[in-house]
Amino acid sequence: IATMLESRLQTKPRSSPNGRETSLWSSGFRMKLEAVTPFLGKYRPFVGRCCQTCTPKSWESLFHRSIRDLGFCNVILVKEENTRFRGWLVRRLCYFLWSLEQHIPPCQGAPQKIMESTRVQNLLSGRVPGGAGEGQAPDLVKKEVQRILGHIQAPPCPFLVRLFSWALLPFLNCVFLNVQLHKGQMKMVHKAAQAGSPLVLLSTHKTFLDGILLPFVLLSQGLGVLRVAWDSRVCSPALRALLRKLGGLFLPSEANLSLDSSEGLLARAVVQAASVPLGLWTGALAVLRSLCSHLGCSRQICSRVHLAQPFSLQEYTISARSCWGSRQTLEQLLQPIVLGQCTAVPDTEKEQEWTPITGPLLALKEEDQLLVRRLSHHVLSASVANSAVMSTAIMATLLLFKHQKLLGEFSWLTEEILLRGFDVGFSGQLRSLLQHTLSLLRAHVALLRIRQGDLLVVPRPGPGLTHLARLSAELLPVFLSEAVGACAVRGLLVGRVPPQGLWELQGIELLSQNELYRQILLLMHLLPQDLLLLQPCQSSYSYCQEVLDRLIQCGLLVAEETPGSRAACDTGRRRMSRKLLWKPSGDFTDSDSDGFEEAEGRYFRLSQQLRCPDFFLFLCRLLSPLLKAFAQAAAFLRQGQLPDTESGYTKQLFEFLQATAQEEGIFECVDPKLAISAIWTFRDLGVLQQMPSPAGPRLHLSSTFASRDNQEKLEQFIRQFICS
Repeated sequence: IATMLESRLQTKPRSSPNGRETSLWSSGFRMKLEAVTPFLGKYRPFVGRCCQTCTPKSWESLFHRSIRDLGFCNVILVKEENTRFRGWLVRRLCYFLWSLEQHIPPCQGAPQKIMESTRVQNLLSGRVPGGAGEGQAPDLVKKEVQRILGHIQAPPCPFLVRLFSWALLPFLNCVFLNVQLHKGQMKMVHKAAQAGSPLVLLSTHKTFLDGILLPFVLLSQGLGVLRVAWDSRVCSPALRALLRKLGGLFLPSEANLSLDSSEGLLARAVVQAASVPLGLWTGALAVLRSLCSHLGCSRQICSRVHLAQPFSLQEYTISARSCWGSRQTLEQLLQPIVLGQCTAVPDTEKEQEWTPITGPLLALKEEDQLLVRRLSHHVLSASVANSAVMSTAIMATLLLFKHQKLLGEFSWLTEEILLRGFDVGFSGQLRSLLQHTLSLLRAHVALLRIRQGDLLVVPRPGPGLTHLARLSAELLPVFLSEAVGACAVRGLLVGRVPPQGLWELQGIELLSQNELYRQILLLMHLLPQDLLLLQPCQSSYSYCQEVLDRLIQCGLLVAEETPGSRAACDTGRRRMSRKLLWKPSGDFTDSDSDGFEEAEGRYFRLSQQLRCPDFFLFLCRLLSPLLKAFAQAAAFLRQGQLPDTESGYTKQLFEFLQATAQEEGIFECVDPKLAISAIWTFRDLGVLQQMPSPAGPRLHLSSTFASRDNQEKLEQFIRQFICS
């Protein structure tokens, strides 16, 4: 691979017969950039700031002012300087001495605090159904509380924690070259810990090693033993007993029982009382899975731990309740428009909750359930924004979209990612970086030598294309606003596109801002919330304006002044409106749509720059796998076997996606996750209905979409946003 890459890198860029380079966006680079760095100028972008709308005090007070001046540290590099001692023997026993010096605070009074909590006391006094006043002796209830608490947690054993840390340190040094941690991010966490409130950390769990890596990292930084939530189904009783001594938490099975069960009521009360004073770190951890295969790899890898900015949960609960407004289901918003019954988009937000319904969540009040769901959207948005983009995702995107000059395009795409405030997880010489990235993808690409010493990199068909599509999906959050805008423009011009292509309309067709807003709203409602990452405190219309601004900033749209209208930049003659020009950001009422009245005379044209058609196609293709899966799911309604269970119908749809991919040679949408997303979206849209049955819930085709005509309308509605 190295020989072929060197021969490719030494060749000059070829030109097409018309004199233009055949590659996309690379004409501005000319392969001058020999190194790739994760910096824009002097600083690297900071990612993971908390929401300024919902937690303004945390946004200000828990941010480290000089965070950009602080670098990274290798947390698994323990030397003599990391201990209090010096000398020849210390250098050989530094791991052992370091583990002895770790601070492990005692866990005192937790059982007593849980027994004194309000919910447990209500159960003991019989003030709630299922309490001691309904036939159960208080002593028996206390014993049951102690039994449940013993199943959940045990006081951590300092000796076992230090022994485990000492044994884990050489293991991590064998697996990783280094584990990087940003010092500024860690200082923010320390600042939050000094406030005295318990810390609750949520992990995205990128790899199976996170379950042992992340607690070790935070223990080494002086945060003490973290209570890590484990899935009891993947652990034996002996392993559960050991993990509880190391700080593990196990949710009792009774917590997921029905709400009218006294055992479930008691277990949920104990869980709720135990999950604030202990500091809960959620996530199902399967540490030992695939460990042997990972250790069998001879190459070491580098890892980085990202920590988002902390925020006060108390501040969030107070601020978030004031941001709630009227919402409608996807069926109420989109179904009349899909069927052609109306054209106006309702002036309200979409209500789409895909949070798993569990016993502890159902035990909360409806208002608290909504609060938990909104918090999950905030956490998901922050975790995605806090994740670094890897070189394999960039390379997969370039290969999947048939780019021809990898050097210039890789550099360009890296710079665009940094400009949008996202971080990258790589750096180094460009040639070595591309060589290493292709070696990681060697099982999914083919390297072919062609004339003039060029190296042709071709994705392998079938599973290779599917794997590249999954990797390229990591770039979607970076360009999501622009991708939504590009697909909305595609849907707006679908009936006006000439045979030569969409960009033949550049400089000719006028696009009104109201029409753009409407198409963006339609696509935004169609896309799942877990993909759109729209924060609950952000209104749809503010997101529409953000999308439009991004299209203008990247040069795809150009403002057009209509004859007789005032210039957009002429603010001096604009009269003050009777309504306030500045409105609260959390106001989700119809006042957010006042901008539509001001925008009636604003128009835009497609840019005439040479790079815009390729960039437009690039943005549309980022959303193509999901939209194509939705369109094929609509076509599958004509031959799907319903009624069926959700898992059964998902299997049917996935097999249909596989068969269609074999026929068309397009494997980007062959993904079980896309099939599940399509089914859930169609269920919210009213296409599929979930009915109870003796064997469990089953999916039925709704009477509205039983007709072939309505099924075709649904497919056409989705395909208008797909750029072929």
